[in-house]
Amino acid sequence: MTRCAVFGTGSWGTAFSMVLADAGCRVTMWGRRAALVDTLNATRENPDYLPGVTLPDTVTATADPAAAARDAEFTVLAVPAQTLRGNLERWAPLLAPGTVLVSLMKGVELGTAKRMSEVIEDVVAGEPAKEGAGAGGAGGTGGVRGRVAVLTGPNLAREIAARQPAAAVVACADEEVARRLQTACHTPYFRPYTNTDVVGCELGGAVKNVIGLAVGIADGMGLGDNAKASLITRGLAETARLGSVLGADPRTFAGLAGMGDLVATCSSPLSRNHTFGTNLGRGMTLAETIAATRQTAEGVKSCESVLDLARRHAVDMPITETVVSIVHDGKPPLVALKELMSRSAKAEGH
Repeated sequence: MTRCAVFGTGSWGTAFSMVLADAGCRVTMWGRRAALVDTLNATRENPDYLPGVTLPDTVTATADPAAAARDAEFTVLAVPAQTLRGNLERWAPLLAPGTVLVSLMKGVELGTAKRMSEVIEDVVAGEPAKEGAGAGGAGGTGGVRGRVAVLTGPNLAREIAARQPAAAVVACADEEVARRLQTACHTPYFRPYTNTDVVGCELGGAVKNVIGLAVGIADGMGLGDNAKASLITRGLAETARLGSVLGADPRTFAGLAGMGDLVATCSSPLSRNHTFGTNLGRGMTLAETIAATRQTAEGVKSCESVLDLARRHAVDMPITETVVSIVHDGKPPLVALKELMSRSAKAEGH
């Protein structure tokens, strides 16, 4: 059996653990709360995030990161994006030699404006290679990059935990590694495709959270389908503009990691970012909305880092700017909408 470690016991980490187990892997989940870990092992259920869903027998949990990481062929990282660097700095010395590092996170790091795969490379490349790791170990950025993979797409955790059909993209610079991960998570209900465009896949996942907030705000304000369709379409254009400057393949944004993930996030009540935005659009303050949200809505923090990344590369992203002005600057949504709509007219391709 392929051994997998999943760091994170939130809804997506738990759901993806099920996918791996259903594909024939043996999975050890790491959780920071010992009480939840004990509950997972005793009841085969994660009551905090996926109540009523029974975990396969080949999924176990531990609060010991070394035990989770031991002998794992794939190490899956499913923690909030802004906590990745600090967590991984503690876990990196414990990782199995040559393990493939799989990011489930969809965000951009505050301060550095780095994608999650870049954060992983930063941390792991700084660790001395373990004995026996060889050229594929953590001895250099090139070696690390070839074993950092990203899994993304329209993957709402609750639906996947119910084993409803879904597709995803497995992206890695090393195509053979992507195919290995594809095999490890391919089930009758979960269909992964491979891609070597890590940049495009990560940007699609990060920016769609920001656009999801925008569409949620529009819903909360009671705006119509025309407005929401416009936000989705122009939001995708913003993503593609940034991707073009960063070297992404334009075709990625027409696929599951781009349009597919964007549509799911902007249209589903299961989307945390959409729900967060809806509450803001209804007039709740940021503090009130945070208090009403149990799980992390990655776009809330990543909207600032996405905008930072865009400005570093002189890319215009007006919807992202509008979301930042509402979420972090306290601008009333109606005022922000009027400013967005009054921007100078231009050709659609710009």
